[in-house]
Amino acid sequence: KITMIQYWPVKVPISDYAEKILPEDPLVTQTRIIDTFFPVARGGTFCTPGPFGAGKTVLQHTISQNAEADVVIVAACGERAGEVVEILREYPHLKDPRTGKTLIDRSIIICNTSSMPVAAREASVYTAVTLAEYYRQQGLHTLLLADSTSRWAQALREMSGRLEEIPGDEAFPAYLESRIAEFYERAGLVKLRTGEEASVTIGGAVSPAGGNFEEPVTQATLKVVGCFLGLSRER
Repeated sequence: KITMIQYWPVKVPISDYAEKILPEDPLVTQTRIIDTFFPVARGGTFCTPGPFGAGKTVLQHTISQNAEADVVIVAACGERAGEVVEILREYPHLKDPRTGKTLIDRSIIICNTSSMPVAAREASVYTAVTLAEYYRQQGLHTLLLADSTSRWAQALREMSGRLEEIPGDEAFPAYLESRIAEFYERAGLVKLRTGEEASVTIGGAVSPAGGNFEEPVTQATLKVVGCFLGLSRER
């Protein structure tokens, strides 16, 4: 009897590669305004902050459908269940232009909506990035889209409060910046021991209350990401 199971602690990065190299090529998203003016590096990081209703999830869905990646992982972290249902309904019917198969065949959805436990919400983002690293080890270019990292940060805040840790800015834990940096640093273009190049590109949606980009989660994210795709409600 053969069991195809592998165990790995999701908070520990998979680093079994020859070297991490500097990203050079853009990740083609096929969204013209991004590819022309705000290109995202393949193996790089980007964030899409914006107020409620500005189109963060719509933009992430567009990128996930059209981006030139071998595997797309969508981590629905604390968002509405309807957004996940939309993916599950649409993707089996949409064609992947690169392979001719359906989009669902190259997509992984980590479903962790706002109605689910806070502890699971914190784990969902780490689960998604570990899966992305797993496929990178197989020589594939993976794209991880986390929606929304603000809800993940709120889960960290709730858990920190229950553990009675000393709070930082706006009651977020004092280690918020380092946790966000650790997450985005797991992206990268690597040369595997086989000589192949593979990558993990990470894009996170940020949901600042009232569109205030000065709040802690947005500021901590902007310090570490390579590309900033800010959305405005007016536009």
